[in-house]
Amino acid sequence: MEEMLKLVGNFGFPIVVSAYLLVRIEGKLNELSSSITELAKAVAVLKA
Repeated sequence: MEEMLKLVGNFGFPIVVSAYLLVRIEGKLNELSSSITELAKAVAVLKA
C-alpha cells in the first residue's frame, strides 16, 4: 500500500490508475486470445 501511495505522489493519480488497469487487462486479453484460438480449432474440426 505504501508503494502505491509513493507512485501516486510521484506520477499522479491518473497515470497510476491507467497502469493498474493495463496490467489487469493484459491477462484477460491473453485468456481471450487463447479462447479464440481454441474456438477456431473446434470449428475447423467440426467442418472436417
